[in-house]
Amino acid sequence: MADSNRREENGFSLKTDSRLIGNDLRSVPAAFRTLFWYDIAGLWVGMVVCVPSYYMAGSLIDLGMSWWQGIATIVCGNTIILIPLILNGHPGARYGISFPILLRSAFGIQGAYVPALFRALVACGWCGIETWIGGQAIFLLLLPSSLKLSWYAQPLSWLGISVLEFCCFLLFLLVQLGILWKGMDRIKSLEKYSAPLLILMVACLFFWAYCKAGGFGEMLSTPSRLNPNQFWPVFLSSLTASITTWSGLGLNISDFTRFASSQFDQIVGQLGMPIFMGLFTFSGLAITSSTAVIYGRVISNPVELFDEIGGSTLTVVIAILGISLATITTNIPANFVAPANALVSFSPSTFSFLGAAALTGLFSMAFQPWKIIQSSENFIYTWLVGSSIILSPIMGIMLTDYYIIRRMVLDVNALYSDSTQGPYYYVGGYNIAAFSTLIICVAPTVPGLLHKTGIIASTSEAFLAIYDNAWFFGIFSASIIYWLLSQWRRNSKAWVDPSMLESLQPTTSIL
Repeated sequence: MADSNRREENGFSLKTDSRLIGNDLRSVPAAFRTLFWYDIAGLWVGMVVCVPSYYMAGSLIDLGMSWWQGIATIVCGNTIILIPLILNGHPGARYGISFPILLRSAFGIQGAYVPALFRALVACGWCGIETWIGGQAIFLLLLPSSLKLSWYAQPLSWLGISVLEFCCFLLFLLVQLGILWKGMDRIKSLEKYSAPLLILMVACLFFWAYCKAGGFGEMLSTPSRLNPNQFWPVFLSSLTASITTWSGLGLNISDFTRFASSQFDQIVGQLGMPIFMGLFTFSGLAITSSTAVIYGRVISNPVELFDEIGGSTLTVVIAILGISLATITTNIPANFVAPANALVSFSPSTFSFLGAAALTGLFSMAFQPWKIIQSSENFIYTWLVGSSIILSPIMGIMLTDYYIIRRMVLDVNALYSDSTQGPYYYVGGYNIAAFSTLIICVAPTVPGLLHKTGIIASTSEAFLAIYDNAWFFGIFSASIIYWLLSQWRRNSKAWVDPSMLESLQPTTSIL
């Protein structure tokens, strides 16, 4: 039987179960919340300056947008997602709790594993994409031409890539796990010192494009290929995709803000994200647009662009270093942390954070990331928009539960208790209202996803419209439906009035 602590609170005898805690899931004491606003801002610079963000910007040019339309779309999307990022960061900074623990408030002590798993699966997909990009940098920029022309570099029909490419993928995965093995403190140091190096690398590539293309006039000369009737469908899907780029992190941002020294630091540290993204987007769009002038075709993947540029050994070293830093400083905090914490939450006694991170890397292979970024259409319409159909309803439920239902008051001890009398036990440990909402909101987006992936040949225009705007549909419909179902459940014993918890302190004395 698991060890536990008991306490009396508001008439309940609550038992805090060690099976629900684990060292990696404990509430962070105030003394260990040491991230200031500039640390969080540096974290965002490191995450924003990454190949998928560059590829996202370049993909909009590839889909027919002009450079200014692409910038407007991405800045608008990132400004929108900033709101839930800051809102979901609040409970992390106030209570010191991680994403899997925060989920217990809305989904129940046992039910929290389900949305944590969904978030983990999306993160595994992103982890695979980032790792594939790092592996491609090794394959294209480091391996000699003779090896790349050998049999080992020929794609296998059943896999879709070559043995060499898969080995480079595994090598880059091992590099990331090696850094994780050194601990999260090493990641924080890497983020702090890599940010200026990444900015310098992008500036050098931008200067190269400026000189080769013959100035800004030529760099930004690629016009929009979309007429007004074509533009709006592409814009709405691209806006959803831009929001979804950071939507997953918007769910588990408390994994980071729980280390923030104050609410001021978590808010101010995140405010610069749309600005960083806007500047990086402009660079990515301008460089991608210039490739149409320089090479006669659009090259939206920076790894392929560096391969095309070629040059001296120094150029190759800078390219490898820059791409590796950009990938690692994004992939580890954004895509290893969430699934690793989710796995630890499933069984704290079984999984360590490092072991869970290793499993995340293995799971990422199943997504076959080389197929996801095979084309701009796959990346934006299938992967980014597709992942929003599950992430956005979870976000709507979490925000409504914390801000409207519970009025920002949580009982931290009860979040670690499996007592049937606890406020987050609901029915058998599951909040029926949250899961009903999730099913209701996801169902209308499925036909559009099946159509985009080619599983079904056609579907209703209404379903396609819902799918193209999946993030907006998911977050707003989930918020309304969850609130209505929660009001209906108000008088049942599964619901506890937040006013009963008003006397509780933001931190717990036993964790």
